[in-house]
Amino acid sequence: MTSILAFANQKGGVAKTTSTLSIGAALVERGRRVLGIDLDPQGALTYSMGIDPDSLDETINDVLVRKLPIDKVVVHGEIDLCPSNIDLAGAEAVLLAKTGREYALQRALREDLDDYDYVLIDCPPSLGILTINGLTAADGVVIPLQCEALSHRGVGQLLETVADIRHFTNPKLELVGLIPTMFDGRSRHAQEVLADVGGRYDVRVLEPAVRKSIRFAEASQAGRSIIRFAPSHPGADAYRALARVLEGEESPRDELAEAEVVGAGEER
Repeated sequence: MTSILAFANQKGGVAKTTSTLSIGAALVERGRRVLGIDLDPQGALTYSMGIDPDSLDETINDVLVRKLPIDKVVVHGEIDLCPSNIDLAGAEAVLLAKTGREYALQRALREDLDDYDYVLIDCPPSLGILTINGLTAADGVVIPLQCEALSHRGVGQLLETVADIRHFTNPKLELVGLIPTMFDGRSRHAQEVLADVGGRYDVRVLEPAVRKSIRFAEASQAGRSIIRFAPSHPGADAYRALARVLEGEESPRDELAEAEVVGAGEER
């Protein structure tokens, strides 16, 4: 049975796209078949896979607006990808004028689920109709969260949206948990935010926290995930562990402890 996970946070710059691709690549490494859906008109996931969004003739926009089958636009790479570009910005206006606009992505996925074990949806940094489509189509929502006070102020609003989605369009939507990203273990502030956020919102905090590192930006610029770009980096190990957690396995504590020691005090 295919698992559909939406990665959502209306605040930008919280490593949402990085988390989507890295976990997807880690799942592929485990032998899973993974499809990524880029629902961001900025095409961040598309770009992070080394694809020029402006060079694409057909994208997720054509799937949502023209009802083109997803397999007609899929690009193969580290994970299979239904890409995006700026054309998707016009889809919101088109969808708003249509009946059942919240279900456009869900309908599109019905015919392609048998080909994949996981579908990972990279939602845009907003709570508009595209994000609502992603949450309506998903089985669960994962919230990447930068470990800073200002970053988690919007979590409450996102959780209200999740509650509305459960009530109106997707009663089976599960809140999987928060992924702490860009974590600086040397900072008391980051530690306090991490300790506070799970209890404040009554949400599971997925472990391990992903430490801040320039290697993630370098991987994105190279058009690869951290898993392929720097496979032995502690950040790659963290996302491998998170992939195992999402598959229902316990975090391997000894391995994570070693990664923490290796990564402590570094931003490599």
